[in-house]
Amino acid sequence: MRLAFVSATTIHHADTDGAARLNRLATALSERGHEVTVITAKWWQGDFVEFEQDGLTYHAVGDGSTGGLSTPLGVVNAVREVSPDVVHAACEPPNWVVAARIGATMTGAGLLVECYDPPETTGGFSRWLRSAGLRAADAIVTPSTTVETTVRALGVDAADIQVIPTGIDMELLRETTPTESGDIVYSRRLDDGANLETLLLALAEFREYDWTATIIGDGPRRAAYERQARDLRIDDRVTFVGDLPVEERIARFKAAHVYVHTAEYTPFAHDLLRALAAGCVSVVEYHEAASAHELVEHEERGFTATSPEELTRRLAAAGDLERRSFDEAFARFDDDAVLETYLDAYRSIRS
Repeated sequence: MRLAFVSATTIHHADTDGAARLNRLATALSERGHEVTVITAKWWQGDFVEFEQDGLTYHAVGDGSTGGLSTPLGVVNAVREVSPDVVHAACEPPNWVVAARIGATMTGAGLLVECYDPPETTGGFSRWLRSAGLRAADAIVTPSTTVETTVRALGVDAADIQVIPTGIDMELLRETTPTESGDIVYSRRLDDGANLETLLLALAEFREYDWTATIIGDGPRRAAYERQARDLRIDDRVTFVGDLPVEERIARFKAAHVYVHTAEYTPFAHDLLRALAAGCVSVVEYHEAASAHELVEHEERGFTATSPEELTRRLAAAGDLERRSFDEAFARFDDDAVLETYLDAYRSIRS
């Protein structure tokens, strides 16, 4: 199958979860033998428009700007040049989506639009353009029901939206050897949405008990969180280890007992899913803009909390469950299974 990925930004532009998800998918499709071209804003040096890297063909639109007046025409022409069976477009910015629709129509290709982050629902013309682009898609994918709800607010029929989670590497999870970790583990970029303070306050309630915690991640709020741990007199039990590669995070998840997610913004809680598959009992604090609760609300080894007080109670209950280092029940989220779901979606809209 010939596929054109239309995305203004890639992992080469910005280190975001949405870009990483698209890159994982595009790479997996290429490894399966499909032809994948990524139509994007130029991020490389040199005057060549197209080149191949790591099995993917990159095709530049413009000189690196994503919002120029000629950019939509460039997207249309690039899609026509690729002549794909299916166009897979990121849902931002909306002018790229509309251009992808025009290009797909001109080449007879199906259009799948992926919204990883919840799209903006405010504004005048921009909202209309965003809504028009989404409603013109043959299929829409979101990583969670939380994001799906926002997409429907733009006038999209629920029947046109499919929730496809981000996959996990079950073989890696199965074979990774556990390494030293705290009893409780948290992992996320430590920014304004991390809300780690809620967990630290809950842990302070258990000073008299024997526990340790590992905080994985870095970011602008790290120093403030380390200071809070000192102020709460739990810094001797809470270890901040900074950013770690996926393999090392999984090794720590497999050694931990409980994984806690308190972040206020999460389109898809990828590390939470890895931790569940690594055998962790998981505790999730509910927030309107976070989808993490969706992964645990029907799991026997998962707890949700709607307040700091309830989070403390859930942590106590989680500690009573047995330790595990792997859970085969999450094989349904394996990368191969997720890839097949995407391929089925492509086949359903392919002309």
